[in-house]
Amino acid sequence: MTDTTTAAAGAPNPHLAAYEARGLKGRILSGVQPTGNLHLGNYLGAIRNFARLQNDYECLYCVVDQHAITVWQEPAQLAAQTREIASAFLAAGVDGTKQIVFNQSMVPEHAQLAWIFNCVARMGWMSRMTQFKEKAGKDRENVSLGLFAYPALMAADILIYKATHVPVGEDQKQHLELTRDIAIKFNNDFTQPDFFPITEPLIFGAATRVMSLRDGTKKMSKSDPSDYSRINLTDDADAIAQKIRRAKTDPLPMPDTLEDAEKRPDADNLLGIYAALADQEKDAVVAQFAGKQFSEFKTALTELAVAKLGPIGAEMQRLMKDPGHVDGVLRNGAQRARAIAAPILDEVYRAVGFLKP
Repeated sequence: MTDTTTAAAGAPNPHLAAYEARGLKGRILSGVQPTGNLHLGNYLGAIRNFARLQNDYECLYCVVDQHAITVWQEPAQLAAQTREIASAFLAAGVDGTKQIVFNQSMVPEHAQLAWIFNCVARMGWMSRMTQFKEKAGKDRENVSLGLFAYPALMAADILIYKATHVPVGEDQKQHLELTRDIAIKFNNDFTQPDFFPITEPLIFGAATRVMSLRDGTKKMSKSDPSDYSRINLTDDADAIAQKIRRAKTDPLPMPDTLEDAEKRPDADNLLGIYAALADQEKDAVVAQFAGKQFSEFKTALTELAVAKLGPIGAEMQRLMKDPGHVDGVLRNGAQRARAIAAPILDEVYRAVGFLKP
C-alpha cells in the first residue's frame, strides 16, 4: 500500500463536522455475505456490534449479495439467505426504522462506482490481497474475475456513502487499507481534495476471531462439514448445550493465567467466547475459573450462551417466517440508501468528466 494512506490518517477529517453537529461520531457502512449458516463467530465479530454502534453513528448495514456471487450461488438459496442475514440484523437489535438495512444489489450505485474504482485501483494493489490468494489457491486461472476485483466493489460499498468508519475484523483490515488508497488516489487524480473521506477502522476486542469448537487452531466456519464445530444463530437451547458439551478440550484443569491459556488453543477459545458473551475481559474470566474442571466451566458457558443467543435465534426464526416484513425493511432501506448514494455518484461522474446532456 502507499505511504500516503498513513500520512492522510493523521489529518483532521472534514467529513466529521456534520455528524458531530448532530451528536454523532460519523457514518458507518458494514455488510455481511448471504452464504448461510450464520454462527457465533459472525455474531460476536460483527452482527452484535451493529446494534451497539447505532446510538453513536448513522448506520447503513447491507447484505452484500453481489459479493456472494464471486463464487457460484444457487439463485433460490441466495434469495433465502439474503432474508436470513437481514433477519439476523433485526433480531440482534438493529432498528430498521432508524438505521438503513438493505441488500447491496438493490442499490445500483455500488456497482457503478465500483467500475470507476476498477479504473483507479492498480493491478499490483489487487494482486497483494491475501484473501484472493487464499480463496483462489493454485487454480487462479479458473476463478471469476469478480473474485479478483471485488475489493474495488468493497471500496465502492463504503465510499458511495462517504462512510467515515467501518467495523472490521483482523481479516478485513487489508481491504480497508485498499479502500483508503483508492480514496486518496481518486482525490489526487481528479484534484478533489477531501472528496472521499479516509475511512477509519473500528476494531473490537474479545473474541473478534472465534475458533472452531472442534479445533481451537482453526477459525469457526460455516463451511466446516461438522455442525458441531460451530454454534449457529438459529440453534435452540438443546443444540447449543450439546455442542458446548462436546467442544474439544484437553485433560488439564482450567488455565490459571492468560499465558497458560494462550498455550492451550481449545481452552483459550472457550474462554474468549465466554468473555465476549459476558462482556468481560478474558483475564477476569481466567481468574474466575482458574483450576476448575472443564465440566464446571462448560456448564456456566452453556447457561450464558443460551441466555444470550436463545432470544436472538427465536426472533430470527419468527422473522424468517414473515418474509413480507423482512422484504419491506430491505425495500425501504434500499430507497433510503439510494437517496444518499445517487447524489454522491453524480458528484463522482462530474469529477471524472462523464457527460450528462
